[in-house]
Amino acid sequence: MKREKIYIDGIPAIIWGEKSDKAYIYVHGKMQRKEDAKDFAEIAERKGYQTISFDLPEHGERKNENYPCNIWNGICDLNKTGNYVFDNWVNVFLYGCSLGAYFALNAYCERNIEKCLFLSHVVDMEFLIHNMFKWFNVTEEELFEKKEIEIPVDILSWDYYRYVCENPVRKWDIPTHILYGGNDNMQSPEVIKKFAEKHNCKLSISENSEHSFISKGDKEVLMKWLSDNV
Repeated sequence: MKREKIYIDGIPAIIWGEKSDKAYIYVHGKMQRKEDAKDFAEIAERKGYQTISFDLPEHGERKNENYPCNIWNGICDLNKTGNYVFDNWVNVFLYGCSLGAYFALNAYCERNIEKCLFLSHVVDMEFLIHNMFKWFNVTEEELFEKKEIEIPVDILSWDYYRYVCENPVRKWDIPTHILYGGNDNMQSPEVIKKFAEKHNCKLSISENSEHSFISKGDKEVLMKWLSDNV
């Protein structure tokens, strides 16, 4: 399919598909990159949409930048990308995965986005960080004292943790479809269901899937969900 490599205020990005007035902003998850939008973009193009994907900080072409993938930089980059898309397309839609979806909840809650699709999205980062405390035997007091603690999957930051605690997601009025794995250990079913009910989202649960959606049969589940909802 057609793809055009661009830079949005220095952020590497791809415009996928033939020209259209309708476009999806594609926000990838942790350990992914802008090129991972290909399968989504093919489905979107068949339905008349273009897709704009970009590399989050410390991902893809930006792995070696001295620009951490934290909430502040994430929001900044999503807003830069959002400004570009809203300036160049008439109808704007959103796809977000995992951490990228969490950034989107913080960056786009006031945007005029027509519809949103979230996969394995993090809706309650405080819940996830508290789980990390348990998994890696870290206490809130230790994090306060050290300010940063490296754990096998990430670096815990006191400033990030305080931001998360003080800024829970309160507003999300965009019509939203959610696909959640029943074995997702990043967010509990109760957390996801509470969010979906509060914000009138349409929730689909793939009972045997984990957070990553890369096990046997997961791709078929994801592709069908996308085909039904894009």
